Amino acid sequence: MMKKIGLQKIFLYSLLIIGALVSLFPFYWAFVGATNESGSLFSKPPSLIPGTMFFENLANLNEAIGIGRVMFNSLFVAGTFTIVSLFVCTLAAYAFAKFQFKGRDIIFGVFLLSMMVPYHVTIVPLFKMMAALDWLNTYKALILPNLSYPFAIFLMRQNMLAFPNALLEAGRIDGAGEWKIFFRIVLPSMKPALAATAIFLFMFQWNNFLWPLIAVSSTDMYTLPVALSSLFGLSRIDYGQVMAGVTIATIPIIIFFLLLQKHFISGMLGSAVKE
Repeated sequence: MMKKIGLQKIFLYSLLIIGALVSLFPFYWAFVGATNESGSLFSKPPSLIPGTMFFENLANLNEAIGIGRVMFNSLFVAGTFTIVSLFVCTLAAYAFAKFQFKGRDIIFGVFLLSMMVPYHVTIVPLFKMMAALDWLNTYKALILPNLSYPFAIFLMRQNMLAFPNALLEAGRIDGAGEWKIFFRIVLPSMKPALAATAIFLFMFQWNNFLWPLIAVSSTDMYTLPVALSSLFGLSRIDYGQVMAGVTIATIPIIIFFLLLQKHFISGMLGSAVKE
């Protein structure tokens, strides 16, 4: 029996190691491409050893797209969106989870249905709305349209369903207002859920390509995905530049996830609570 359990563990860990290597290989491949000249990516056999041209490729990338400005745009848009959207979605989730009002379930059902609508369907009316407001080519057009992110509301609501109503009633009996209850009692216990939701929101906005491509036309307003796409023209493509940009683009996501990963799993497990 012990031998059988030992073999199962070996098989399981071997499977996990293989899965980890397969998952991490694209990141390593991007890093290798960023440290070599463009043609090395297509050599046979391909080179899997990092080179010495990273800073040269980075300098060429900066000359092509202005990496400092692009990184600022992406960090500002993604960071501001994450903070504001997290606040808006958490308030909405709190209302759906803990308040009784007419049409609550219908409104929440509409939110869930909106998750099934293809994002591309909303592009034309959203563009016309931004044009009417004269918000095109501004940070407002990049940040505001998706603040009430349906999945974030759903995730936070599922976590808040598990919060004891008795604590809310105790706060009201002690004379605390709804805002004080929300900020002093509810939010401190929602740190895992907030971390998990923040990761999803940050990744959504950081990787968002289609809407920034449509909403902005000035190169000074380009976010990183849009700027990187501009490197693919009709002429020669420098894949060393591209891979350097891809490597830089992954760093903020990795750092953000590592900072919040301690709470991520428990936040996702909390969303499994049912009414």
